[in-house]
Amino acid sequence: MNGPDITLSIAPELHLFVPSAHRSGRSALTTDGVSTLGHVIESLGVPLTEAGRLLVDGGPVEVSHIPRAGEHVAVHGVERPQRVPGAPLRFLLDVHLGTLARRLRLLGVDAAYENEDIGDPALAALSARERRVLLSRDRGLLRRRELWAGAYIYSDKPDEQLRDVLERFAPVLAPWTRCTACNGPLRDADKDAVQERLEQGTQRTYDVFAQCSGCERVYWRGAHHARLEAIVSAAMDEFGGAAV
Repeated sequence: MNGPDITLSIAPELHLFVPSAHRSGRSALTTDGVSTLGHVIESLGVPLTEAGRLLVDGGPVEVSHIPRAGEHVAVHGVERPQRVPGAPLRFLLDVHLGTLARRLRLLGVDAAYENEDIGDPALAALSARERRVLLSRDRGLLRRRELWAGAYIYSDKPDEQLRDVLERFAPVLAPWTRCTACNGPLRDADKDAVQERLEQGTQRTYDVFAQCSGCERVYWRGAHHARLEAIVSAAMDEFGGAAV
């Protein structure tokens, strides 16, 4: 680049995306004079899904703004909770976020999940077609132009991932209403109607069941329920009120 010289301030939460030279205070940058501010930000490594307010000399601008010589650009992080246009709020998770997908479903959040690597173009297109917020740790995927909306998952730990999504998007929580396997809605199931799907020990021990309206998987409060209940209770206490 050999165009106008500008200065930049990058929000601290975005420092992990940018080179060290742009991680403290104001830093200098030479642009090409024709690229938009959005392109400049992405060229530094920041997905636009993670950029919030953009200010030039203190005034708000759009990503389409073309920086001019001497301007100071401040790049803020996304305001939380983040409001996504349209309704309802729905998510799409890439192949590496299976645990997060199951935990979101456990809380009743609509979370589609691709358990096979269908490729970045197909994922971005699915996000656009179904109006789903794509969650990923792949920065390149989040830069695809066909993407409808997206968010970078900052942690590789499922507990922190879940808190991040709940804090950022504040989805409505309705625990125990969605199938953790396929994302379909659950309905109450009569024991007699599902007994052929149950092992004899389960038939003798449990009387309350739910069944997925999609894949017909049967659920009951078995040996793993205490662990799942702990996840639900923690999320509801912090983000959704009393657990149900």
